[in-house]
Amino acid sequence: MACQYFAPCDHGATSFTIAIPKVTFGRGTLSEVGRRAQSLGMTEVALFTDGGLLDSRYMATVKQSLKASGIAFQIFSDIRIEPDDFCVEQGAAFIKSGNFDGMISVGGGSVIDTAKAAAVCAKHNSVLKPFFAKPIGESKPITEKLLPHIACPTTSGTGSECTSIAVVRLRDLDTKFVIASPLMLPDEAVIDPECCDTLPSNVIASTGFDLLSHALECYTAKAYTQWAPVENPNARQLIQGANPWSDLAATKALQIAGTYLDRAVNDTSDQEARDQLMWAASLAGMAFGNSGTHMPHALSYGVTHLMRDITTKDYDVKTPFVPHGVSVIVSAPACFRYTAEATPERHLEAAGFLQADQKGAGLEDAGEVLSKRMIELMQQTHMPNGLSGVGFGSADIKAMAASSVRQARAISNAPRESNLVDLENIYADAISYW
Repeated sequence: MACQYFAPCDHGATSFTIAIPKVTFGRGTLSEVGRRAQSLGMTEVALFTDGGLLDSRYMATVKQSLKASGIAFQIFSDIRIEPDDFCVEQGAAFIKSGNFDGMISVGGGSVIDTAKAAAVCAKHNSVLKPFFAKPIGESKPITEKLLPHIACPTTSGTGSECTSIAVVRLRDLDTKFVIASPLMLPDEAVIDPECCDTLPSNVIASTGFDLLSHALECYTAKAYTQWAPVENPNARQLIQGANPWSDLAATKALQIAGTYLDRAVNDTSDQEARDQLMWAASLAGMAFGNSGTHMPHALSYGVTHLMRDITTKDYDVKTPFVPHGVSVIVSAPACFRYTAEATPERHLEAAGFLQADQKGAGLEDAGEVLSKRMIELMQQTHMPNGLSGVGFGSADIKAMAASSVRQARAISNAPRESNLVDLENIYADAISYW
């Protein structure tokens, strides 16, 4: 707490709250899911997964574990990558159709987020849109305790198993937005690195950059002391700005990414590297789940809103499709060049955690040092060369900025204020890097 970054501010918050699920990490831990469900009092479970995992050995392990513990289950698998409100509301109808006293999600962030949001809709007997913040939704409060939830990630990126948020595309706006509530936090996270053994390299790269940017964004976010205090402590959101606890998890996640991302992508037999990234993803989830993300994630939504005629290697998804981690990283170096002016010390420290070359660098160089290291990692792992690598050019800048400026929650969490013109300039800087 001695860190100057969290010095008290006039009319600012003076406390922060941390919440994470009970976390179990290790190879083979999916076989424990049945007994863990039993300890939470579950007898009949809503089991969420996606079609690609439905017949996988990971789902087979979970189903066998539930059967061995005498727990009945029904499966909902009609989940698309990058879920929308229609998918969520189908999941809610599934929950309401059964007599479930718990739920388990097995999959990537799309599956876990769908399960969280579906539980909200089912419990409140509502469609999803009202729960989003104004002016997109109605800021309808989430007030009811949700079904106990065990989240089992199968990718090393989103960290959704450790957060109280869900990212969902609204069909009528064709754009992703965040729904958040402490009540959405899973009760337990069971993280089995074996799930990443068979993932293609490009998937490891995309999800790896998602975790990297999660950690960078929460470490460089506006300090919690710069946010207004919340009168009712029970109404405090966990998206509360940078704080000393999130710093701990983010720092370790960055160190892991800086050491192992290249190895995990370029050597499919490097089990150590992939296991480390799985742990880093959960650490980054714990970090940003208690602080929030900022500019790179805000600008990523402009990419996924306006993408066209593009597919991505190793993702069996119809065009247009840009994976979430890719949509974040293509503008991230430009974002951090912009935000570094506000908090250069933090940005230079973050670059050091990623093993950037800081020889002769001063605080005025922080943004360039950090962005240069990110670009090196992008090149080493065969990521697209900025926005041009995913089909965008200068003619798209104004439309992308107009789309992303609606992400008020994330933009306001950045350490440097911005307006529409600033977003346009950041997008312009992100067209290409090499």
